[in-house]
Amino acid sequence: MLDISNTTWDLSNQSVLQPLWDYLQQNHESSLRSPLFPVILSVSMYLVLVFFYTVLDLLAPTWPSIRRYQIHQDRTVTWSNIGSTLALTTYNHLLYIFPAAVAQWLWRPPIPLPREAPTLTAFLLGIVGCTVVFDFQYYLWHLLHHRVGWLYRTFHALHHQYRQTFSLVTQYLSAWELFSVGFWTTVDPLLLQCHCLTAWAFMLFNIWVSTEDHCGYDFPWAMHRLVPFGLWGGALRHDAHHQLPGTNFAPFFAHWDWLGGTATMPAPVKTKKRDDKEA
Repeated sequence: MLDISNTTWDLSNQSVLQPLWDYLQQNHESSLRSPLFPVILSVSMYLVLVFFYTVLDLLAPTWPSIRRYQIHQDRTVTWSNIGSTLALTTYNHLLYIFPAAVAQWLWRPPIPLPREAPTLTAFLLGIVGCTVVFDFQYYLWHLLHHRVGWLYRTFHALHHQYRQTFSLVTQYLSAWELFSVGFWTTVDPLLLQCHCLTAWAFMLFNIWVSTEDHCGYDFPWAMHRLVPFGLWGGALRHDAHHQLPGTNFAPFFAHWDWLGGTATMPAPVKTKKRDDKEA
């Protein structure tokens, strides 16, 4: 005799993500278990995003339909801007990120994968929780590196060479800053005991919103327009931080800057220079 009550119970407790997780394990388990996988996933996501925004930057001068969404509509991202930011990004990844990833691959055994996927609730709450924790960590780190002159000059000033942001400025960073961000992105899901699928999703979400913050565009689908009550910072507020470096330190949410008295939301500033890099 078929036990309908048990069948119903099993279906109600099965994660909607389980079919996806089963497919990934059955077809890509060796890749998912590799310590190199998170690095390749992150770098691939970042390259796709910056490629998209860079194409927009190159088309914007002759396409009014794109230009209208630029925060600084008289700004032109030049090939020189693209080359210098891409060169540093490539240098950091070749000299620091990939060697560290290969070292993990050589010295750390492949990680075991849980057989069950997270519930949808745990998956979403895990991403939100990691985002909130990361936001607080980076707010304190960022504030400290602006208030202590030696830290700013030694580590963070490089990022502020560009007062008007575009996507490749996202990782125009010192190695110390790049490792700090990567460390928190990796450790926060472990602290919150997230499923590895949640950790990877948070990693991709972090890269997406970080790149959007620096993209230099205010699109109708931007995160700060989707999150209500002005709780999300977004591209406009982060662009304001590059214009006024004593403001808007939090990377994602707006509440820490409100509480700390460092929040600002000036109108977009138009500049006359076509190359926006400052020496």
